Amino acid sequence: MSAEDALPEGTPARRRIGLMTFAWLWVGLPFAYGLAELVRTVTRLFVG
Repeated sequence: MSAEDALPEGTPARRRIGLMTFAWLWVGLPFAYGLAELVRTVTRLFVG
């Protein structure tokens, strides 16, 4: 158990974790979608 797990819900460290999670998802989900589309397009290009 880390020190941040013991903090109450409204503390700045907890909010920062939530913000970081949101930021990673905000960037990561479109990036993953773009990679999936790239793989799909490249597959169509080289397979036929």
